[in-house]
Amino acid sequence: KQWYQRRVAITAGGFRRGQRNQSVNQSLIKVEGVHTKADTEFYHGKRVAYIYRAHKTRKNKITKRETKLRVIWGKVRRSHGSSGLVRARFRTNLPAKAIGATV
Repeated sequence: KQWYQRRVAITAGGFRRGQRNQSVNQSLIKVEGVHTKADTEFYHGKRVAYIYRAHKTRKNKITKRETKLRVIWGKVRRSHGSSGLVRARFRTNLPAKAIGATV
């Protein structure tokens, strides 16, 4: 098997919720080109990253350069419904401005 890196446009749709309560630690994510529950199984266990720009610079731990970019890492846990949505859990909960944004 040859390993390859696949980058797909992913949109954060909101948080998992019931009629009255929402679970902010589980985000609902729409993967581009995925329309059925069977298609989501490929993405189970894959990592996702929410990249955003902050106001202050901070030194990157890997490159040791000053940068304004930040990353919140997460992992796709399971599918949600039958229309191709997946649930993802991030290390820290996604901010509200991430809803509708590309992850």
